[in-house]
Amino acid sequence: MRMRSRKLIGAVGLLLFLAAYAMVVASVGAGRIVDASPLARLAFFIVAGLTWVLPAGLLIRWIQRPDASNGLTRP
Repeated sequence: MRMRSRKLIGAVGLLLFLAAYAMVVASVGAGRIVDASPLARLAFFIVAGLTWVLPAGLLIRWIQRPDASNGLTRP
C-alpha cells in the first residue's frame, strides 16, 4: 500500500477512533464517575485523557512507514 493511501485511511480512521473514544469516555465520565470521590474523578480523566495517545501514535507510525521498494524506479 502506498503512503498516500495510508494517509487517507489513517486520517479517516483516526477521526472515527477519536470520535468514538470521546463519546465512550464522556458517557463513562457522566454516568459512573459522578458518585466517585474528586480524586478518583481526577485520576479517571487524566488516564482517559492520555490513553488515546498510544493507539494514535501507532496509527501515525503506520501512516509514516515508507513505501515498499519493488526494485522499480519511479519517473
